[in-house]
Amino acid sequence: MAKPFTSSRPAAGSTFSMLGADTLVTGNIEASADLHVDGRVEGDIACNALVQGEGSAITGAVRAESVRIAGLVRGAIAAREVVILKTARIEGDVAYDTLTIEQGARLEGRLSPSGGQTPPAIAHMPRADEAGLVASAAE
Repeated sequence: MAKPFTSSRPAAGSTFSMLGADTLVTGNIEASADLHVDGRVEGDIACNALVQGEGSAITGAVRAESVRIAGLVRGAIAAREVVILKTARIEGDVAYDTLTIEQGARLEGRLSPSGGQTPPAIAHMPRADEAGLVASAAE
């Protein structure tokens, strides 16, 4: 008889989730954790902090406390702290409180200091602290 699979990691309290380069997610992601994306996401993302890998692509709006963009984003971004690396390509508006852009990054959209305001393009998305969900692999 096969032994049932049990996870050695705690079900709650996880503060970091990762989507590998071979991963495609179709649908919205809501996470109270920090999220590292190296694969592709076709949907909106709401999380605490987002780190996007150089070869990854996100098609959808992003809302987080902080974002670090290195790949392609097709959609609006709203975060208190935004870092756009030189390998990044953004096709959408960016709302921020603090902004860093490396030389060589490409942006097709508007930059707007948010001053605590959420741009209309992503106002419908739940806030990461209200989501109460953690994106994680199936157990």
